[in-house]
Amino acid sequence: MSSLSRRTALLAATAALTSLTATACGFGGADGAGSTDAHGKTVVRIAYQAIPNADLVVKNQRLLEKALPDVSVKWVKFDSGGDVNTAVIAGSVDLGLAGSSPVTKGLSAPLNIPYKVLWIHDLIGDNEALVARKGIGSVKELAGRKVATPFGSTSHYSLLAALKSAGVPADKVEVLDLQPQDALAAWKRGDIDAAYVWTPTLDELTKDGKVLTTSREVGEAGRPTADLGIVTNAFADTHPEIVTAWLKAQDQAVTQAKSDPAKAAASIGKELNISPADAERQLGQLVLLTAREQTGPDHLGRPGAPGRLAAHLRDAATFLKGQKAVDAVAPLTAFQQALAVKELSRAAG
Repeated sequence: MSSLSRRTALLAATAALTSLTATACGFGGADGAGSTDAHGKTVVRIAYQAIPNADLVVKNQRLLEKALPDVSVKWVKFDSGGDVNTAVIAGSVDLGLAGSSPVTKGLSAPLNIPYKVLWIHDLIGDNEALVARKGIGSVKELAGRKVATPFGSTSHYSLLAALKSAGVPADKVEVLDLQPQDALAAWKRGDIDAAYVWTPTLDELTKDGKVLTTSREVGEAGRPTADLGIVTNAFADTHPEIVTAWLKAQDQAVTQAKSDPAKAAASIGKELNISPADAERQLGQLVLLTAREQTGPDHLGRPGAPGRLAAHLRDAATFLKGQKAVDAVAPLTAFQQALAVKELSRAAG
């Protein structure tokens, strides 16, 4: 893609966020380094999604606000990681959650978003799945059918991986770009034959549909996915104390989810407007890691010893390049440099 077309793509992405930036960017900070509000407080704008992990515990229990009373914390909800990327490009997000597939796209050409990965919110398991109408018994039978998934998301990546594994060319399936709630509405109208989405929408689809595969199974077959925490390079450099507090709040929430899942689920249930029991069940479908665990070689790693997450992201980039979803695959060192191991190590102790 030429520099002109890349610029056009970025401008289009910014325009798509006009309504959001009118709200979120009212605080300035278009350079990605944060800003101050009318009261002189530093503002941190955090992207979150309706995913039943510890990030919602941090939000609901105001763990970050309690740790940073002199900082104005603004939580902004998004429907997918692709939308989070667009918000970062538009300069309206400092920190946030996005799936490993959109993060891979963000770190790859043509986007080349100046951000880095500083947290693994969860390793995706049975909470993302491909559900088809009863009568469709396998992924192979999706040829010639309509399948919905949010483009650029981990679900989209897993869907393409599942199709390839089943020997179904992607161009033989009509893949529709629909956010989870829109996919559910299309399902109810009978407009689609299948959907690859995450909870809580996934639970609605399985009431009268059949699970063909899950992201846990796709991951075990060699295409693992995760929900990742990202921070813009500028914000990380300008506000290291906020980044450290955010990491410690996430670690506190993960520790609570592991030691007292009922308490964590109560907070998650409030955020998702579901029962604590449903929230605890959905929470159990994910693999959560503490800060110390994430500094291990299988994950983000430590300064001087970046973890295997970098290789997983590069593998995803190679796959996405084959699907023409990215323009080029960066060298492994580029993905290693995108791991915020210094920041994580500082918070993990």
